[in-house]
Amino acid sequence: MAAKKKPKEPKRPGTRRRRGVKLQPTELSATELAIAEPPPELAELAKSVVEDQGAVLASYREPLGGHSLLLVALPIEKVGPTPFQRDVSDAHVRKLTVAMDKTHRYLDPIVVVRQGDQYLTPNGNHRLTALKELGARCVVGLLVPEPAVAYQILALNIEKAHNLRERALEVVRMYRDLSQFSDQKEPEYELEFEEPALVTLGFAYEKHGRLAGGAYHGALRKVDGWVAQPLAKAASERERRAALLLELDQAVNEAVAKLKERGLTSPYLKSFVVARINPLRFIKGEPPPLEELFATMTKRARGFNADKVKTEDLARSGGVADED
Repeated sequence: MAAKKKPKEPKRPGTRRRRGVKLQPTELSATELAIAEPPPELAELAKSVVEDQGAVLASYREPLGGHSLLLVALPIEKVGPTPFQRDVSDAHVRKLTVAMDKTHRYLDPIVVVRQGDQYLTPNGNHRLTALKELGARCVVGLLVPEPAVAYQILALNIEKAHNLRERALEVVRMYRDLSQFSDQKEPEYELEFEEPALVTLGFAYEKHGRLAGGAYHGALRKVDGWVAQPLAKAASERERRAALLLELDQAVNEAVAKLKERGLTSPYLKSFVVARINPLRFIKGEPPPLEELFATMTKRARGFNADKVKTEDLARSGGVADED
């Protein structure tokens, strides 16, 4: 007699399988997450926290992968941001300090990794800055034992919405930092870098901080790709692509200047010019290589005839407002 099939366990409420997500969560229940004391793999780290004048408040396992973590209190002067993330927004810090002032509470631990005798946070610099401004002496954080996780956490950081420049500069800072010790190739950091266009834009923003990258982002996303080389070697190719973008931007700026000379004004002048010189909207199928596209657009920008542009043409245009 055939054995009876084991009945399928009913799906938990809210469960949904997303494309590309392969995680199979642990079967740990809520009562199984607590750990009486740090396991052997965290014991040395817990000892270091105490030696750094901090305190281990708890140790536990997170529910998805079952990885052990420490909940710690650290002297605030020993905690700082990872070197590759975006700059602090004063407006965002002010909102946080006002909120903390009203509640008289700090309720959102930051994530930290230990480096030397310091602790770096990839996702809590605004909260950390707010605490420092308020005069707090310590900060509560989740201490992750694997430093590499910091790069992944940064890619998922939703503490404050990024604009394009912030995203690209954050990516290139991460790129520079990783290239010092990693021999992995660009495609292996797809999670951390998000998309190839952000890497190229980041290299370009390093050279020209006021680049209106949003005007080129759409076209760049269609033709840019990962460089199948270790980061230290791939950086020269990124420099080359960024140089092509900046050359195009210079030509577009000259076309914009011609429009302004005719008295035409709009917050979308650069986007208007880029749309006019971009051939991608007429191309079906595979787009041309990045070098070919940028060469075509640069040539068209240099030959841009501002006399043919009418006021009503600008009135109908929209898109990304010029940043510079």
